[in-house]
Amino acid sequence: MSDSAGFNIEELINVTALKGGGDMQELKVEQVMSKLRRLQQGKSILEEEIKEIKSVSDSLQKELSTLQTEAYRLEGIHKEKEELCMKLQFQCEESEHDSDRQLKQNKKSDELLEQHKCEIQEFKLKHRKQRMKFENQLNQLIDQHKNLHSVFTPERLPDEIEAAENTNTQLLSAEQMKLAQLHRLSEELEEVKTLNLPNVSFRGLQPVTKPVRQEKPKCSVDLKVK
Repeated sequence: MSDSAGFNIEELINVTALKGGGDMQELKVEQVMSKLRRLQQGKSILEEEIKEIKSVSDSLQKELSTLQTEAYRLEGIHKEKEELCMKLQFQCEESEHDSDRQLKQNKKSDELLEQHKCEIQEFKLKHRKQRMKFENQLNQLIDQHKNLHSVFTPERLPDEIEAAENTNTQLLSAEQMKLAQLHRLSEELEEVKTLNLPNVSFRGLQPVTKPVRQEKPKCSVDLKVK
């Protein structure tokens, strides 16, 4: 474009020079030519600068587009990171709640464990006391059995039975004697009542017409000698 423009200008200058003629015209033509050359040089420089500016602008535009693409990508990553951060924060809060619940559950389990331990200790102590009591009772029963076995041995059993029968016979004899005495007293009272003595009061006395005879108690001893 500059070459065509320069060609046209040179041609125009040559045509003008041919038409005008003279030294003055040549001087003016030279000045115009010099000025045109400077303008052409300036135009060329401006065109180069424009090309450079356009190239830089294109580069900047590409870089801007790249930066925008990178910004969009980073914005997407940022959103993903924010969502991930929110999820992690929610999971962290849930983990803290779970941890608190687990701590409370562990504390409750520890308390129940201690309670069960205390109950087990109390049960063991109670069982030990019952066992000691049972052992004492068993020892007492063993001692009593030993004493009974020593008293009611097969060798001494006939003597013990004979002594018991003798004692029973003596008690029956004493009872018969007392009954006979009561019978005599009753007869005497009846005789006194028949005399109608005014100075004697027998109110409340009941005559005994027939003595009461008790049956002889049976003495039975059952022993098992092991």
